[in-house]
Amino acid sequence: MTAPWGPPIDVLPLLVREEQALIGVLSDLRTPEWARPALGEWTVHDLAAHVLGLKLRRLSRDRDGHFADGTSWVSACRQLSPEVLFAMLVDSTTQLTELWKHRDLDEPAAAPLWLTVARDYAEQWVLQQQIREAAAAPLLDDPEFRTPVVDTFLRSLPQALRAVTARAGRQVTCSVEGAGRWTLRATAVGWTIDRGAARSRSPLASLATDADAFWRWCSGTLPAAEASARVQVSGDPAVCEILRGLGGRGCLSRFSPR
Repeated sequence: MTAPWGPPIDVLPLLVREEQALIGVLSDLRTPEWARPALGEWTVHDLAAHVLGLKLRRLSRDRDGHFADGTSWVSACRQLSPEVLFAMLVDSTTQLTELWKHRDLDEPAAAPLWLTVARDYAEQWVLQQQIREAAAAPLLDDPEFRTPVVDTFLRSLPQALRAVTARAGRQVTCSVEGAGRWTLRATAVGWTIDRGAARSRSPLASLATDADAFWRWCSGTLPAAEASARVQVSGDPAVCEILRGLGGRGCLSRFSPR
C-alpha cells in the first residue's frame, strides 16, 4: 500500500545550513535591534527565543527522554540579554542534526520520523523568515530551502482529507509556482500525495498559488485581502474548505503530535 504521507522529504542536509544562516543574521544585529517588532506583540528577541525553545524541547524529548510542561518559554527568555540568548542559540547549533543522523528516519510509525524532522525544519525556517523581515535582512528564499517547507505543509492534506469519500483515482491538485506541483489521489483506504502534475483533466478540486504567498498563508501571516487574490481554490466545496484550512497554521495542527 502506498504510504499516505508520500515519499520522504530529506531536510537533514539543510538543518545546519539553516541554523548557520540564522546565526549570521542575528550576529549582525545591534542590541537595540533585538527589540524590533516582528510578529504581533513579539519582537525579534521573542522569535529567536521561540526558535531556541523548539530546539531544546526536541532535544530534551527525543534525545534525553524528558517530558515536562512548563511556563511560557518566550516570556521567561525576556529576562535574558540578547548576548546570552545568542550564545545559547550558537551552542545548540548542529545538535539536532547529530540527533537525527543517528536515528532511522524511515522507522514505521503513525507518522514517519522524517516528517517530524521536516515539520521542525519548516517551522524554524518560517520563524527565521519572520526574523529576517523584522531585521530588514534578505530572506532565506532560495528554492532549496523553501521548497521542502512547501512540500511539508502539503503533506498534512492526506490526513485532512480522510473524511472525504471519493471514487478511487479521483485527484486533488496543488500547484505552487516557484516550488512545483503535487497530486493527491483517492484510494480504497484513504488519500495519498506525491510530487508531480495530475493525470486527470477534471480534478475533484485544485489549489493554485505562488511559493511566497503559500508559506505566508500557511503560517497565518498573509493578510486576508492578499490571500483572496493570491491563493485560488476551486472545485468540490467540501474539499475546497479543507484546502482553505491550510491557511492560518492549519497545516501544522493536522500532523500527529510531536
